[in-house]
Amino acid sequence: MLGLLLRILPFWVREPLLIVVGAVFGVRIAYLAVHDEEPVAAGIALVFLVFTAVRVRTVVRALGARRKPEPVDGGDGAGGGDSGGGGDRTDRADGRDGVAASAAHRPEPQAAPAAPAAPVAPAVPEKEPNAWGQAVAAVAVFAAIGFALWFGPRILPSEDAAPANGVSCPDLEEEPPSAYRDTPGAVTGDVLCRALNRPDLAGLLGTPGETATAASGDNGTAPLTDGKVAQPEAEVTFDTYTVNVSATYNDLTIAQYVKLLETGGQRDHQPLSVLGRPAVFSSDHTMRISIDLANGASGGPVERGPLARTLTVALDREDRGGSYDITVWSESGGLPEDGVLLGIAEEVLPAVAGPAG
Repeated sequence: MLGLLLRILPFWVREPLLIVVGAVFGVRIAYLAVHDEEPVAAGIALVFLVFTAVRVRTVVRALGARRKPEPVDGGDGAGGGDSGGGGDRTDRADGRDGVAASAAHRPEPQAAPAAPAAPVAPAVPEKEPNAWGQAVAAVAVFAAIGFALWFGPRILPSEDAAPANGVSCPDLEEEPPSAYRDTPGAVTGDVLCRALNRPDLAGLLGTPGETATAASGDNGTAPLTDGKVAQPEAEVTFDTYTVNVSATYNDLTIAQYVKLLETGGQRDHQPLSVLGRPAVFSSDHTMRISIDLANGASGGPVERGPLARTLTVALDREDRGGSYDITVWSESGGLPEDGVLLGIAEEVLPAVAGPAG
């Protein structure tokens, strides 16, 4: 199909097309070869560039041939006819001398009136196609195609492309509980997961070389509320840290939560403001539950897990109730600095509900 298309295209369309395609693919493959250090790709790029150079030379020679004037043939045949007809005119002159007397006595025939000559239409020269116009149009069209091939994946990334974190958020096919419908503005677990599963999340955690190993979301409800308080959450796991983001749509304000921390003996809590909203840092141990799959998935005792650091941020600037929790922990027990949680909050929360909540 491509060969047939190239054969039927005019020269001044086909050649610029080959030049543009060869140049775009040659430069692109050469860039990838240098970037990825692939010698095979470098050889393929060289083939494209040599092919492009040959086509450029062909077009340059064709343009040079069009500028040269065509040679004009001489009038040798006309001159020969004049010289060859000289003797014939002499013979005819002698014959006319012999019959001059008799011709004088004959009545001279009346000449017929000459018919008016038909007007001859001027020849209209055939208009040749504008080679420069065709070349410029072809280059413009296929330059746009080359631009789309080069920058298309960057401007419009494919939906089927693998995520930068290495994992994708699962689709929560089940309908959220009625608490989500009864709570205006409540987000779901998949919304939280997409906001948290960012390409730069590992960099925000201070481990830019790591790739996420798992991502999940859940449309749950707060415990001890009889399913009446929506509490979605999402979690992304790396080799070093695990990050959890949840939203609780209750009436508990940050000010009330701080008093609860103080009543419970929490000493390392730190009130502050994040994105113009009241917030507080706190620390607590996670819970570890062991499940024995060999014995009918029986659950073991609940154990104390590693220490986790949590940043709790109000849902809105007025602190009218409800909050987001961003929690980070690691199996080794190490924790990142509080600035890491602040950076995650400043990037993730605006993607969940907007800067103003």
